[in-house]
Amino acid sequence: MNVVITQGLELMPAPFADGLDVWSSGDGTPGSDTYAGSGSGSYLPADQDFAGCLEILKTQATQKLRYMAQTPILPGVYLQVTARVKAVGGALPAVRIAGYAARPGGANLAGAVQTGPETQLTSYGDVVEIRAIIGTGPRAGVDMVWTGAAYGHIGLDLTGANGGVVRIDDLRIEDVTGYFLRDMFGVVDVRDYGARGDGVTDDSAAFEAADDAAGGREVLVSAGTYFLGQNVTFENQVRFEGRVTMDDQHMLIFQKNFDYATYVDAFGDEELALRKAVQALLNFSDHESLDLNGRRIALTGPVDVQAAVANKAQFEVRRVIRNGQLEAMESPAWAPDVVTSQAAYSIGDPLRLTGVVNAGAIAPGSLVEGNGVGREVYVTSVNAAAQTIALSAPLYDAQGTQVYTFTRFKYLLDLSGFSKLSQFELADIEFQCNGLASGILLPPDGIINRIRDCTFQRCADRGVTSHGRGCQGMMIDRCMFNSKEQAEPVQNRTSIALNANANDVKLRDNVVARWKAFAVLGGSGSVITGNHWYGGDDELLGIRRGGLILTLSNCMTTICGNYIDNNFIEWTNEHDASPDFGNEFGFGGLTVTGNICVVIDSEDWFNWIVVKPYGEGQFIAGLTVSHNVFRTLNTRIDRIERVDTTFADLDYTRMRNITFEGNIFNGIDEEVRNPLSVVHAQSTEDDIWVVETGTALPFGGWARVVEALVPIQTVTNAAGQPVHAMPAVDPAFGPDNTQVRLIWPEPVKGEVRVKIRMDNPSI
Repeated sequence: MNVVITQGLELMPAPFADGLDVWSSGDGTPGSDTYAGSGSGSYLPADQDFAGCLEILKTQATQKLRYMAQTPILPGVYLQVTARVKAVGGALPAVRIAGYAARPGGANLAGAVQTGPETQLTSYGDVVEIRAIIGTGPRAGVDMVWTGAAYGHIGLDLTGANGGVVRIDDLRIEDVTGYFLRDMFGVVDVRDYGARGDGVTDDSAAFEAADDAAGGREVLVSAGTYFLGQNVTFENQVRFEGRVTMDDQHMLIFQKNFDYATYVDAFGDEELALRKAVQALLNFSDHESLDLNGRRIALTGPVDVQAAVANKAQFEVRRVIRNGQLEAMESPAWAPDVVTSQAAYSIGDPLRLTGVVNAGAIAPGSLVEGNGVGREVYVTSVNAAAQTIALSAPLYDAQGTQVYTFTRFKYLLDLSGFSKLSQFELADIEFQCNGLASGILLPPDGIINRIRDCTFQRCADRGVTSHGRGCQGMMIDRCMFNSKEQAEPVQNRTSIALNANANDVKLRDNVVARWKAFAVLGGSGSVITGNHWYGGDDELLGIRRGGLILTLSNCMTTICGNYIDNNFIEWTNEHDASPDFGNEFGFGGLTVTGNICVVIDSEDWFNWIVVKPYGEGQFIAGLTVSHNVFRTLNTRIDRIERVDTTFADLDYTRMRNITFEGNIFNGIDEEVRNPLSVVHAQSTEDDIWVVETGTALPFGGWARVVEALVPIQTVTNAAGQPVHAMPAVDPAFGPDNTQVRLIWPEPVKGEVRVKIRMDNPSI
């Protein structure tokens, strides 16, 4: 920047050869005395050192020389005034740059420093150059700060003893604002503090020194490749033109501009930048979140977060990664690792496989498949030396030795390297899996990890996987899960949006489209509300499967206000090493309330609530299904609920605390209720009336309890006289135990309403 060039301003004073009538011996203001015709000053056209100069005889204590033209003083512009002088006789004076600082209108800028530093002349005939800088800001190196000045009359002073003769070359006034650009723009370059930028020399100390000197200014890492052999922290804003290299264990921390974009600028590689940014997030206390700046980050392999952090196996302080996209790119690194191995299982140690052949080849986080293995059972940890594997859930029928298949899916974000990770949040991130990768593998242990406002697109196998207890208290809110299997018939799908093994999971306001299943939940205390999960396809009379699978019999779970679309709730005990009923709670603790349940183009055997016991003797002891809307489109179905007896049926003699009420049925043949209100009309006198419930009780249950009996018409005997006696009740009558006998004291006829239950609520 130079105002002579950019604004065409004339800064340079007129040469003495043009006349001395513009050179004042006073302040330079209009009307002040000049050196023209003065006895104390004269122009010399020739001098051995100067091509024309002014010769002054010092006669005053402060002999002034001021240029009478108005030199503009502009904010942000810095002027250097230079004079070359020499003493030629008499007393030797001191010399300094000086001037008159004028406000707009011409008044003097009182209080401003209007003289520069003095230089004492010490010999005759030696040319001495003096200079000073004038500017509006108090920057280092500015001698005369004229804040508020509009212009100045600039020159010099001779001070000290009188009687000396001094010759003065033409004065120069130049724009030297460029001297202050680094200060003005707040930039400190690491190269000025010794950084080499050769990619070999350790520039850590130079980086730290530049940051220490910045004092709030921006640190510039100019072009080059800088090796940092130690941890480096920037307390000031930093900008990268060059690139940084450093070992994995060393950290680069930005206190002022801590975000992903800065790390990309620093390292020049998207994947490495993400790892180093996450490393800093989990090792530095000044920031609770990492902003990905809305950037698309192309990944050629999984991001092992714990390996990036390197020095922490456990972390339990809230941290957030937010606002960006992680996208899987074509790479062999996404291919799942599949291992088959023989192992033994015992129900006495239900969370362990022993005698595992080649255990070291099996990775934690692998899906376990084999005979008697329930859905979504994973390897939590491996002890290769002991040949054992810890499991995320028990196996329901795998006693003995067999060959298992272990499949380790590859995830965009892999948290499995931590032994424990808690309060970790992912927000506003799109996991663009492109059919290559899965989404997130949770840590094996931890509490209250949260995923919110994220999108999972075309996951290869899984959206969110828990292979241990890292899902305890997990919250997944307002996320979108879109499978890669949108066009596949239901029966061909293999992908699962999420699973959890621990308790207190919250799934709220998510949209889940066309996976094999929305969620497989193995814990209790789950809250599932406001979600829309749909699992249909484009097939005519297509197959429908479980979309929400609960694998704990006493699940203590609420399913409320959801849109359950073309799939069903499947309630099992497949994660029980002893699935036959023993000293335990039965199926219970489930509330299904206020949901919208829809099915389109399905077979008539479809049901929205399916209980599937994996062992004998199980029963339901605590189930509420109320105020839901059940609707079919382009089809009719038999009923909304059933028991899947693939492994076993329920014990209908032990059913208790079951409520089906307030539901709305559209396109369903049997509108099940419990309690069930039945009207029975007896047209001929009989002392035994048989009341039918048919299949109207839930799950084909028995007519076990009569809660109430109210005559609708007067009950009369053969003589036509009213009978006010009440009948005895004989429940669970008939070949299917679905009838109730009313036994009267005499033959009667009439019409009654009977309230019948398939459970016993009093036990």
